[in-house]
Amino acid sequence: MTPAEVSAALMGALRDAGRSVPDVGLRCLEAGVYGSPVALRIGLDAQVLAGALEGVPGIARVDVHGGFLRITVACPGELAADIVAEGERYGWEMVRPHSWPDRPRTFDNPGFRVRYAYARAAAVGRRARDLGVRPGRPVGLERREELALLGLLGEMPGWARREEFPGFLLRLADGFHDVYERCPALPQGEEKPGAVHAARATLAEAARIALSNGLKMIGETPRERL
Repeated sequence: MTPAEVSAALMGALRDAGRSVPDVGLRCLEAGVYGSPVALRIGLDAQVLAGALEGVPGIARVDVHGGFLRITVACPGELAADIVAEGERYGWEMVRPHSWPDRPRTFDNPGFRVRYAYARAAAVGRRARDLGVRPGRPVGLERREELALLGLLGEMPGWARREEFPGFLLRLADGFHDVYERCPALPQGEEKPGAVHAARATLAEAARIALSNGLKMIGETPRERL
C-alpha cells in the first residue's frame, strides 16, 4: 500500500464514524508502518478507527498508543510495486526549484549523489533486462538496507510538501546507494536469477521512479548516464 492508499483508508474510516478532515496527518514511521494523530486532533476514540482499519485489505494491524494510531501494512515491500504502478504520479507536488552544481562529480557533491543514484537505478533496470531478470513481487525484502529504503520511499509524499525536500531527496539517494552496494539486484558470478533478484529489481525500479520524480520536482531533467 502507498501512503495515499493508507490515508484514503483512514479517511474512509473517519467518514464511517461520521467525521471528516482534509488531512489525517499521516507519516511513515518505518518500512510498512504509518502513524497518524488524527483521532487525538479531533477528539475521537482511536479504537473506533483502529477497528475499522483492521478489516481493510493490505493492513495487517492497527495499534493505539495514547490515542495515536500506528498502522502496519501486510507486506512492506509491496510499496515498491505500487510505486512502479503509479509511475510519475508517485509523491508528485510542485516544490520550489533547487539547484545543485554539476561538479565536482564526487560523493562530496550532494547533487552528484542524487543524480548518480538515479543513473545507478536506471542501469540496474537495463542490466536486468539484458540478463533476463524480470521485476517480480517484492517480497522477502528484509535486509536492513532494503527496509531503510522502503521507509524512505514511504516518506516521500510527506516531504514533497516541505521546503526541506532537497535534503530528503539526498537521503533517498543515499538509501538507494546503500542497497545498490550491499544488496545486489543482479546475479553474481555463477549465481542463477531467483526471487530475491526479481524483488530487488522491482525495488530498484521504484527507487528510479521516485528519484526521477524528485529531480523533476526541483527543476532537473534526470539523466541515465552522467
